[in-house]
Amino acid sequence: MNILSRFAAVRRGLLFGLVGLGLVATVPAQAQTLEKVKKSGELRIGVAPGDPWYYRDPATGQWTGVGVLMGEQIARNIGVKMVPVETTWANSVAGLQSGQFDVMFVLDATEERKRAIDFPAAPMLWYAQGVLAKDGLTVKNWSDLDKPTVRVGVALGTATDRDLTKRLPNAKIERFTNTDETVAAFNAGRVDAIGFYHSVLTIAYSKIKKGSVQIPQPVVAIATSAGVRKEQDPAFRDMLDEQFKKLYASGQTQALYAQYLRTKGLDPDKMPGVTKESLEK
Repeated sequence: MNILSRFAAVRRGLLFGLVGLGLVATVPAQAQTLEKVKKSGELRIGVAPGDPWYYRDPATGQWTGVGVLMGEQIARNIGVKMVPVETTWANSVAGLQSGQFDVMFVLDATEERKRAIDFPAAPMLWYAQGVLAKDGLTVKNWSDLDKPTVRVGVALGTATDRDLTKRLPNAKIERFTNTDETVAAFNAGRVDAIGFYHSVLTIAYSKIKKGSVQIPQPVVAIATSAGVRKEQDPAFRDMLDEQFKKLYASGQTQALYAQYLRTKGLDPDKMPGVTKESLEK
């Protein structure tokens, strides 16, 4: 064994011994996320097609959407640049775990996800179960739809399908393969209303300009958050938690949503917002 080999062997032995005594920090690559973000000057956010949260302009290739606007705002607040990293919703958890990006906004904190990744305590924003109803159909309460003469379209197998099947036992529920087909059926007059989360219905309305987006009582509001990696140092998660609280309380969260709706040719004052307080009015 030459001197270099002996040195390497001794070094390995010392290192293993120190680790065994707990004297060497076994820090995961992601453990200092906030420090890494500030050092690199970049906040990397996962982006995946899903308007209004993320939308890639086919003409320019640029990403926009409420999630992007939120990322840009928080990046400005902490003095760094927002960098979008393209991914898929199915890969969101794995992408965070492997360090492909630092955060993915508008990711619901489901029990399954919470076992794999972390979430700020404060909600980022709220969305609600809503309907896009034909002109002349006022839906103040869910019972206004619960009639044999009312045709309600839903995407097959979704949470909305399950919810409205129970909520509207007397309505005629029409099921379609996906959201696009559901919207097409409404546009063609094959159903009187379609059910889904109000933010998605708002984008559908921006495309067809038919009917109105309504939030029936009792309101079924759902909080959404942002996913981050699990780590020993919670500084990054806690920073996002504080940012969410401040932006929400100041009205900036709703303002970012309104800003994006204007890019779709919509008047945000005529559309349901993304705060629990406004949805439950």
